[in-house]
Amino acid sequence: MIFLRRAVHVAVLTLVVLPITAVFTTPQAAAEPRKRSQAEAAALARLRLAQLKVARPLSIRGYSRKRFQPRWAHHKGNCDARETVLARDGRRVRRNAACHPVKGLWYSPYDGKWLRSEKHVDVDHVVPLAYAWRSGAKRWSQAKRRAFANDLTRPELLTVSHSANIAKGGQGPQSWRPQRRAYWCQYATSWITVKHHYRLFVTRKEKVALLNMLRTCRS
Repeated sequence: MIFLRRAVHVAVLTLVVLPITAVFTTPQAAAEPRKRSQAEAAALARLRLAQLKVARPLSIRGYSRKRFQPRWAHHKGNCDARETVLARDGRRVRRNAACHPVKGLWYSPYDGKWLRSEKHVDVDHVVPLAYAWRSGAKRWSQAKRRAFANDLTRPELLTVSHSANIAKGGQGPQSWRPQRRAYWCQYATSWITVKHHYRLFVTRKEKVALLNMLRTCRS
């Protein structure tokens, strides 16, 4: 009888433990999604682009960078969003006590340049603030515009060379594209991801330019 009771007890414990193990392993697997190929990313980008409203750009009247970003928002401790992006995108980045990068190596995907000085790099807003303003952000609250300008979750902030950032300015893909054609696919998918998340509309010429850039995505 004692042996039988022990056997029953072990069987019950087994039934209880197995579901618990499954519960703990499933989220871990979900947290490691398979990296999408360029073709898959392009297909998703086309779907999202089709969902965006097509309209004429709003007036630039009333726009000011301060309406989005009077300053970079702090992210963790002493680090603001710009410093966080520079640390994320760079290699062997060293920062001082105030979190400011003093040494590192950065790659600019727009023009293929490697830069060894923080003075030669900028953190670019993939969808420029002035462009976002004319795409619907003009109607947002100040808080939402500030969140957009400091977004570290979507692919809106990117370390690039100062010269590439100046050349781009506030232009959209219909009038400016990265010098490196190999980056067009990533640039278009990033642009669409940001606009889709924030429900910013696109112009007809902008949409055509984005679709043309997506054709460079490899399978």
